[in-house]
Amino acid sequence: MPHMDFLGWIVVGFLAGAFSGAVVERGPHGCLANTVVGILGGLLGGWFATEELHMDSSHGFLGALLVAFLGAVVIRLILDALEADERRGRRRD
Repeated sequence: MPHMDFLGWIVVGFLAGAFSGAVVERGPHGCLANTVVGILGGLLGGWFATEELHMDSSHGFLGALLVAFLGAVVIRLILDALEADERRGRRRD
């Protein structure tokens, strides 16, 4: 991964949100939803890649975009599961 800080993962997350919205049909959609999901996915993926997997800077921009995309897909699927749970009428207390 390129050495990116919090702001860098947010910027990459914008693109990742758009890509994840185009690929994954489940979960929230729309411009604002894609942006928020992408930012959260970029932050989640960036944290996981750098802190847990100890990935270095040799993967470049495309590697960072892939990590943010995967994070956005995970966030989108989690939100879809929570929404489906609410639709069934089961609330978590």
